[in-house]
Amino acid sequence: MTDPISPSLLEAWNTYGQYLAYAIAGVGVLILLGHYLKLLTTTDAKSKYDYINMHEINLLWYGFLLILIGASLYANTLRANTTWLWFFVWIFVTLMVSMIVGVVIQNVLKFYYPFFIEKRLKKLRFTPRISPDGRKMKLLSEEEEDVYLDEGMQAEEDAFSVDYDVWVDEVSGYTKIEKYNGRLHALQCSECNYQTLKIDREEVVQEATTTEEGELMKYYTCGYCGHKERKSFSISKLRSEEETTA
Repeated sequence: MTDPISPSLLEAWNTYGQYLAYAIAGVGVLILLGHYLKLLTTTDAKSKYDYINMHEINLLWYGFLLILIGASLYANTLRANTTWLWFFVWIFVTLMVSMIVGVVIQNVLKFYYPFFIEKRLKKLRFTPRISPDGRKMKLLSEEEEDVYLDEGMQAEEDAFSVDYDVWVDEVSGYTKIEKYNGRLHALQCSECNYQTLKIDREEVVQEATTTEEGELMKYYTCGYCGHKERKSFSISKLRSEEETTA
């Protein structure tokens, strides 16, 4: 282990190791550039909302991870003369440093970055939509939008699993309905204050009738500290046949 590494072998390792490091880090950079290019070229607010909500954190993690692996590999190709012992010691040290940096990046993306994303998503969701005629559209209230939603859509909203936004051009009458999944968003945990509280399951405690509201219980678990809590929501009364046909 204390014998020096052959200069030709070390030179080959340094050369091809650097090529591999450049390739790995390059893929990471391409992932990040592709992500930001996608954001720049996506003009529709709802499409951008869905893309950020579904992919941004994962793409940032993959990109940074590959860059970190490439940098770690590159750091192990800079030694001109060394022994096998110090070669493996250097690999071990860079591996440990890379793991620490990786854990820090992962925790930032998992526990802090969602606060930033949530602000961007809210801005995208409530940015006024533009009709094909170039006019700003109006976002209807919960009461106003029911006219534009069929019974299935209203049932989804009553169950709090889906939320619909209805935008209307008040001049032409052009309507745009956007669907948002209520289960994808994490809430702020009351124990650790991280935005990592997500729905585990839902339970209908009491079915709604035409005369009484129902009750829906949602059970949440924090992905960081494990805190559990539940919240009760009311389910709107069912419409009677007379109201439906009216």
